[in-house]
Amino acid sequence: MRAALLQMTSGIDPAANAAVLTDAVEQSAAQGAAMLFTPEMSGALDRDRKRAEGNLHEEGSDPVLAAVRDAAAKHGIWVSLGSLALARGDGRRANRAFVIDDTGAIRARYDKLHLFDVDLASGESWRESAVYAPGESAVVVATPLGRLGLSICYDIRFPDLYRALSDAGAELFAIPAAFTRPTGRAHWDVLLRARAIEAGAFVLAAAQTGEHEDGRATWGHSMAVDPWGEVLLDMGEAPGIGFVEIDPARLTEARGRVPVLNHRRPIPAVETVA
Repeated sequence: MRAALLQMTSGIDPAANAAVLTDAVEQSAAQGAAMLFTPEMSGALDRDRKRAEGNLHEEGSDPVLAAVRDAAAKHGIWVSLGSLALARGDGRRANRAFVIDDTGAIRARYDKLHLFDVDLASGESWRESAVYAPGESAVVVATPLGRLGLSICYDIRFPDLYRALSDAGAELFAIPAAFTRPTGRAHWDVLLRARAIEAGAFVLAAAQTGEHEDGRATWGHSMAVDPWGEVLLDMGEAPGIGFVEIDPARLTEARGRVPVLNHRRPIPAVETVA
């Protein structure tokens, strides 16, 4: 089965980003993809909270989500919509991913569990927890490519999540992201390959890239990794759509050669020795 990854440079205007997304849906379907994967914050990237507030919607009225659902139905393709910023009704936001089927129906939704709060040596400061509420559950959903475990960006640094997803039957992981350049340069490919290898699972990681309207810069390098840790696709830094073939035989082979899922055991209490 063929998968498509969209690498984009989201701006502050949701309508403009929706146009990029719906065009990608059309192009991906025309190129024979069964499913399209998009980055974290596909609807908008805007560090100006007051300005962003004017474009914030609850799920049922979000125009970007509606546009992608309509495009998926029109072109008969599944979409893993990396994430959107959505109002929750309690004064906080959700960073929410969606899996949309080829009729436009929402098959699954996932709110980012781990929030990124950090001061970087570069001078960048991020406080996701000041705006967003963390999710409360992990999600695995059946798709044409296999059973897909959902995650978002900073989640990649928490292998317990991916262990839980693979224990629940995940054969692929979606890891949409908007990685900063310093952390992307240092850790992005290493972490993606590690998550694939330790679970014997495919990783499909659509990423933001380039210089954004709100002043941030993201790493790009959207990637697909097979269950043996081989990089099947690295899109570099240019926006666009990349394609990769998902061969279930690679999953069977990798898990047969190193059957870690069969060997997992509950971790006993840690003995601390002074």
